[in-house]
Amino acid sequence: MSLNRLLALLLLPFLVACSDQRAAFEINGSANALTLIRVTGFPWEKTAKYSIVAARMPDCMRRHPMSTAGLDARVDVFSPGNEAWILKQDGRMFVVETRTCEGFASLDQVPEGGMGPLMGTFEMRNDTLVFVAAPKVEPSPTPAAPAPAAN
Repeated sequence: MSLNRLLALLLLPFLVACSDQRAAFEINGSANALTLIRVTGFPWEKTAKYSIVAARMPDCMRRHPMSTAGLDARVDVFSPGNEAWILKQDGRMFVVETRTCEGFASLDQVPEGGMGPLMGTFEMRNDTLVFVAAPKVEPSPTPAAPAPAAN
């Protein structure tokens, strides 16, 4: 066995340990989506690198780096409106937009208008990154107007 082949076999466990997982939140079909990417390098690492891809095809697509976080970090997605999305990752917050896909920023506090409804969560399930949609909240029925009092 050649030295190169032996070296390749010894390095194989390190190459297999790399993980690049992706999950998508389809906003309005697959052409308009937020995709979370989670990358780990080695099996002993306790953190992963996260990034978000904002896409509204065919007009725009852009990848934005997020914070490094734990392997089981959850990322909640909120919708304040106007094609903006607030991502909450382990207490950190980011805003990203899908109008031009260019806008991305870290938030220090909850925006004045609030975060909007929870759309769902990116999370690990059975060692796989998935997007779990939030349950749809049906608006409560409007109470009927009281009947006029009889005289």
